[in-house]
Amino acid sequence: MTRRERGSQSLEMALCLLPFLGIVFLIMSLSWAIFTKASLQNAVADGVRYAITSQTMSGKGQDASIKTVVQQSALGLLSGNNLDMVNIQYYSVDPSTGVLTPTNNNFGGNIVEVSVTGYTANPLLPILSWGKSAGSTNTPVSFSVRASDRMESSPGGIPPQR
Repeated sequence: MTRRERGSQSLEMALCLLPFLGIVFLIMSLSWAIFTKASLQNAVADGVRYAITSQTMSGKGQDASIKTVVQQSALGLLSGNNLDMVNIQYYSVDPSTGVLTPTNNNFGGNIVEVSVTGYTANPLLPILSWGKSAGSTNTPVSFSVRASDRMESSPGGIPPQR
């Protein structure tokens, strides 16, 4: 190795390692976003599965019970004040036209829709961020997920308290 070549290996390693680590951290951030979306989608699906059976938890109405199930299924993503992001909407179905109309009752045969709207996630590493433009700060990604199904008839035909 000549005197002029000394340190070239360190420079070559740095020039290769930095882009490699950038790609690794980008993959980790994208994986986190996919995991978050899939976890929230699974949580609202669990909430709908619970809702269609007209069950309630002890001391809670049906809507509060559904929100609790969604929160428990969200792997900690909806802990704290994030429970306000969980929305529950009921729709009645016109049998002749099939048109859905929002309603306030949870009778059997109606459609229940459970959604999480406005959940935001930041990238794992602030070095790389999605949606970053020149001179801006890290932009979180906003997620909205929803699931729906037809309500089963309640035992005795009386729906639970909302």
